[in-house]
Amino acid sequence: MTELQIKGKQAKQASHILANISSKCKQDALFKMADYLLTYKEYILKANQIDLNNALENGTSKTMLDRLLLNENRIEEMANGLRQVATLPDPIGEIKNMSVRPNGLQIGQQSVPLGVIGIIYEARPNVTCDAAGLCLKSGNAAILRGGSEAIYSNIAIVNILSKAISDANLPSGALQLIEDTRRETAISLMQLNEYVDVLIPRGGSGLIQNVVKNATVPVIETGTGNCHIYVDESCNIEMAKSIIINAKTSRPSACNAVEKVLIHKNTAEKFLPIIFQALIEENVEIRGDERVAEICPNIKLATEEDWKQEFLDYILAIKVVEDIDEAISHINNYSSSHSEAIITNNYNHAQHFLKLVNSSAVYVNASTRFTDGEEFGFGAEIGISTQKIHARGPMGLKELTTTKYIIYGNGQTR
Repeated sequence: MTELQIKGKQAKQASHILANISSKCKQDALFKMADYLLTYKEYILKANQIDLNNALENGTSKTMLDRLLLNENRIEEMANGLRQVATLPDPIGEIKNMSVRPNGLQIGQQSVPLGVIGIIYEARPNVTCDAAGLCLKSGNAAILRGGSEAIYSNIAIVNILSKAISDANLPSGALQLIEDTRRETAISLMQLNEYVDVLIPRGGSGLIQNVVKNATVPVIETGTGNCHIYVDESCNIEMAKSIIINAKTSRPSACNAVEKVLIHKNTAEKFLPIIFQALIEENVEIRGDERVAEICPNIKLATEEDWKQEFLDYILAIKVVEDIDEAISHINNYSSSHSEAIITNNYNHAQHFLKLVNSSAVYVNASTRFTDGEEFGFGAEIGISTQKIHARGPMGLKELTTTKYIIYGNGQTR
């Protein structure tokens, strides 16, 4: 057997145990995992510094360095995330939709774990912690395959979390890390049907499409974040400015950062100079259509590719539209179905936008940056699903379960 097959077998065996342990056992393990992160934080920070040094030598962009960076505050946030997951209701074993058939059979659905979850992701070591915590709480074993950019950080985090899991008397196979970051190994994981029940890719469009193309294991597709904000004719200008600046600059490398702004033609002349100046002060590069360029000269004209692209950087594309319907049409054409927002004082326009925009999270008068498992009250997230089957939007504990039918009878035959 290959190393990957051995880890897959260990994870499958562990998943049978995890599916049947008590909520208290899982809670105790998660608290221990959180404590160990803080106890061994210097070990994590030293490993992360190696990754950062390598990234700097390779000319990695500022926004990608931000994704990779760990510090004491971020490790504390990781630990707090585990504690929050620990205290959430356990989804496993919940019985719902119980009904009695005319023949006396009682039929219901019970929540059960998915089994072994393979997670392939890029340079965000905090994902390692989030994935481990959510999978354990939902009774799943996890096989993680992070990017080469964060390999030393991921090894350190998994070593610490695995020690906590072992010290909590849970099977060591519950959490596995694939340390070989070659593409061939990733593809082998995508086709490990014998042991892996579902794959969740988390990263840029290249990674996600690679998984969708090569996987034979079922995939829950998490999407890139080509997110839009539409500034309506009826809006609070200061609110619109505040929301856009937050959505673009609070963390440009996040998938829920806004990438495109659409502005109603009757608002454009008043609002564009205001938002233009605010964005320039935040060092955001603006790309616009011809109407935007007329009002704010010397900007770069947006190309067709710009409307499709997730920048993940201090870049924003702006377009002037005729009305709300053109805005909705543009969003549904170019969006990655992640998160979109409307800024408006018109109730009917807000309802129209909510009804017709086809994305996993749609906002009225709020920043797209709230599309996040912790902000939604899930403790953390395994990813943001942009597909429509099984799960959509931030994926918390319930999205890492499936159901089985349980049937009570008293001798019925057919």
